[in-house]
Amino acid sequence: MPFRWVKSPFPKGTYYFSGNEAAAEGAIAAGCRFYAGYPITPSSELMERIAVRLKEVGGVFIQMEDEIASISATIGASWAGAKAMTATSGPGFSLMQESIGYAAFTETPCVIVDVQRAGPCTGQATKVGSGDIMQAKWGSHGDYQVIALSPWSSQEMYDLTLRAFNLSEQYRVPAMVMADEAVGHLRETIRVAPRVEVWDRKKKKGGAPFDIEGEDGVPPMAAFGEGERLSVTGSTHDAYGFRKTDDPEVHARLVGRINQKILNHKRSIIETEDYLLEDAEVALIAYGFTARTSLYAVKRLRKEGQKIGMLRLKTLWPFSDERVAEVGKKVKRIMVPEMNLGQVAGEVKRCVVCDVISLSQTNGEVIGPELLIETLKKI
Repeated sequence: MPFRWVKSPFPKGTYYFSGNEAAAEGAIAAGCRFYAGYPITPSSELMERIAVRLKEVGGVFIQMEDEIASISATIGASWAGAKAMTATSGPGFSLMQESIGYAAFTETPCVIVDVQRAGPCTGQATKVGSGDIMQAKWGSHGDYQVIALSPWSSQEMYDLTLRAFNLSEQYRVPAMVMADEAVGHLRETIRVAPRVEVWDRKKKKGGAPFDIEGEDGVPPMAAFGEGERLSVTGSTHDAYGFRKTDDPEVHARLVGRINQKILNHKRSIIETEDYLLEDAEVALIAYGFTARTSLYAVKRLRKEGQKIGMLRLKTLWPFSDERVAEVGKKVKRIMVPEMNLGQVAGEVKRCVVCDVISLSQTNGEVIGPELLIETLKKI
């Protein structure tokens, strides 16, 4: 197995980090040695910390002229053999979408941390939001898959950034950490283990970089400068990267494979957490920072005798269809609180037959527990 244990590049211990700082450390721990980015609120602290840390571990940091250049440089560094990442928010994430589609089609492992803010457009640059969830999946054109994770704490900014790198390398796919401003700027203790488990991409001398190798559908990936002949194009291509834009069979096979290599491994990729769902009649389905206040509300109402539980989505894409459907069969109603106008609520409705109530808030503030408790009591 390509998983291996490595000594943590940051000393074992307990630290007081913001979420953005923790994400930078998670990236370094995963083996990230290249970062290209452009400062944008509320993700800038990640860039500031990793600029210092990469120098200390022998990596490369580049401040680019904009977000289009940032994601393009990140993709290039990956094909040069580096574990590479960028971070952004709102308008910057929008600018990256074409290149994210290119990365998905060329099967380029890379990590994008999106610290979401209130939009659309420039919106409230310093305020919180979770309006980029659908954009993460559908932002570029055509049919493709990405992996998107949703942290709810500084600890998970560390853990899930590390996991995003491992999943990206394992499946040769762009992986996203869909944080929000509240988690990015939240400052709390995190624990760093003495060793971390990392995944290194598969390589094979003379292997076809875009063909099926083994049952997982993930071909080996050589790097420029290793003596391999590489052609990396965003056009339809064969197993060796040569353009085959007039061949319908090649295109269908390629598009099918880059989707199925993720969908066939959903159970290994998707992570959820259950809270008090055993006898629940009403369930909250929550993610990100909102899941913290949701859990508080659930525990408060449990003390009052209400049969309420919660499912937390740690993975947003691919979506947890099966687990959501299981919850929907056991409860009478589901409420989905979100700092957007119901983006995940729509996915939940697709999976269940019970009542689904969307609780939306888009004023640039976190959803407080009192609003959740009041709404839950009404339903």
